[in-house]
Amino acid sequence: MAMRWVATDFGGLEVFDFAEVDVPAPGEGEVTIEVRAVGMNPADYKYVALGSDRSMLPMPIGFEVAGVITAVGPNTRIASGEGAIGDEVLAYRVSGAYASSLTVLARDVFAKPANLSFAAAANLLLAGATASELVHVTSVAAGDTILVHGASGAVGVSVIQQAKLLGARVIGTASEQNFSVIERFGAEPIAYGDGLLQRVRQLAPGGVDAALDTVGTDEAVRVSLALVGDLARIVTIAAANQAAEHGFRMIGASMPASAAYRNSIRSDLIQLTADGALVVPVARTFPLTDAIAALQLLKSEHPGGKLALIP
Repeated sequence: MAMRWVATDFGGLEVFDFAEVDVPAPGEGEVTIEVRAVGMNPADYKYVALGSDRSMLPMPIGFEVAGVITAVGPNTRIASGEGAIGDEVLAYRVSGAYASSLTVLARDVFAKPANLSFAAAANLLLAGATASELVHVTSVAAGDTILVHGASGAVGVSVIQQAKLLGARVIGTASEQNFSVIERFGAEPIAYGDGLLQRVRQLAPGGVDAALDTVGTDEAVRVSLALVGDLARIVTIAAANQAAEHGFRMIGASMPASAAYRNSIRSDLIQLTADGALVVPVARTFPLTDAIAALQLLKSEHPGGKLALIP
């Protein structure tokens, strides 16, 4: 038996319930993981808030974990090769990560780098793969100057690091209290709010080559359109309606092309962390039983880094 958070209905955090569940033995192509840390992302609660298909209830919560393999199905290898009981691993694009143990598809399981804590490993791939796609679809390259809206958030921090590895200059919007986060990773912070367009032009008189939006505000869209002439180099993960209206790019995990790209980049991101080239800043951990308190902090949009649940 294991403990797992599920949503008993669609709505806010009041529909979340902590329940005891059976963990099925792994079949062919599956492994069972004893969870050491659960990665937390806004998608965890947004997916529940927006749901409508009641056949999905009760809905398991969470998409990424790190832990230790406790069982391996017959004729099964994990995505990074081999896979044995006792191996430390991380998994992304799983269902029901808010659990003490779960059985998942082995193709979504990778060996955990030794230099990565369980909390960091559990938080690497959803934000990291989203950031990688943002950089990829806007063709960020050496010598580019890019503007990242929401640069102090988890996706923004990963975008900064990945763009800097390519040799780009990164300007990132944030509140002044989070400027140090942006500076830590080698980007130039700039305050969002009235006058943002003018401040960016002063900081980058030579222009901005691409705009990567993680927040979806009207200001982010307006400033991006004013600064970047090539719509192919403007992308958002949060402003679907504006993207459709103005003709720039929207990406999201539910889109087939996005899902395929994000799956394809997982091994590369893990290698970057193993090499020390990509950091996952973890602000705080909570017991698995305190998931509601952790989600409330996550919803505040100012957690100061990634959050993890520890069974």
